[in-house]
Amino acid sequence: MRDEIIRVGVVGAGENTRKLHIPGFQAIEGVKIVSVCNRSRESGERVASEFGIPTVYDNWRELVEADDSNAICIGTWPYLHYPVTMASLENEKHVLTEARMAMNAQEAQAMLAASLRKPYLITQVVPAPFTFRVDATIQELMAQGYLGKLLAVELTAVERSFTNLEAPIHWRHDRDLSGYNTLTMGVWYESLLRWVGPAVKVMAMTKVNVEQRRDLSGIMRALRIPDHVDIICELSAGALAHMRFSAVTGLGPGVDAWLFGSEGTLRVTTSPSALSLYGGRRGDSQLKEISIPPEKQNAWRVEEEFVNAIRGEEKVTLTTFEDGVRYMEFTEAVSRSAQTGQAISLPLEK
Repeated sequence: MRDEIIRVGVVGAGENTRKLHIPGFQAIEGVKIVSVCNRSRESGERVASEFGIPTVYDNWRELVEADDSNAICIGTWPYLHYPVTMASLENEKHVLTEARMAMNAQEAQAMLAASLRKPYLITQVVPAPFTFRVDATIQELMAQGYLGKLLAVELTAVERSFTNLEAPIHWRHDRDLSGYNTLTMGVWYESLLRWVGPAVKVMAMTKVNVEQRRDLSGIMRALRIPDHVDIICELSAGALAHMRFSAVTGLGPGVDAWLFGSEGTLRVTTSPSALSLYGGRRGDSQLKEISIPPEKQNAWRVEEEFVNAIRGEEKVTLTTFEDGVRYMEFTEAVSRSAQTGQAISLPLEK
């Protein structure tokens, strides 16, 4: 497989795609970006000119159905992840899709099912990178029994600045573009999956504090995606977890995650430059920072992992479609619980 040229078509060339995915692919020997389709022909041509991409398509279906590519990188907003993935697999092409995986759990489940029908095609969701620095060390400490029995998890991921009430609507505010994806909830649940495993029951309350914003044409539109979320859930590991996500917490604490065990405690919190990890065990008087050597700090290698998986040199670990389904089911469970006032069991019934 190494001798085969991997020819990537790019659907959606936003900031993340231009900053990471296109340069990442172009840096790998034997990989070529052969085509691009963006929201407009003009923006697609600008990207093609910037990165030397030979072909610009007017719409994503033309790009996916063309025979000039054998792999598709999806850099669009969530509303297109499902249809582009399904069409790509139907056209026998490997798929790397930007997070969040889909609009809802049903789409994510269908994407996974389609990928399992064609196991020779590689599928991958762009992983949440925010905890790369600490992931391996937390996993190692957990495996060594640092915490003892996991008892409780507290996670806060909130804004530190006051919300701008006059800012126009962003695609992340738009249910038609984002689906059930809310704030950084999916990102942090994905990290918790790496550390402590999935939830099995979810209860949540949510609130839309900023109820309307103007779109780019100046028309005032109602917002349906919550900007403040509180969640209590039971983990498969037996512990209870409390999570809070918010965009309306001016001067709030930012990121602060605690793992409490019978024999130890771990804390992940925001430092001026990156996340820092602190720990302490029974008998200690306070937490101390845990030094993480560079070789244990995971780096961004998404495009490399995708290409190596196509070549049969490694398996996708960050992030599989299976894990993508898990965080999309959690995301939808939060919405269902907030709407019904009931606890929602996971995994969701199909």
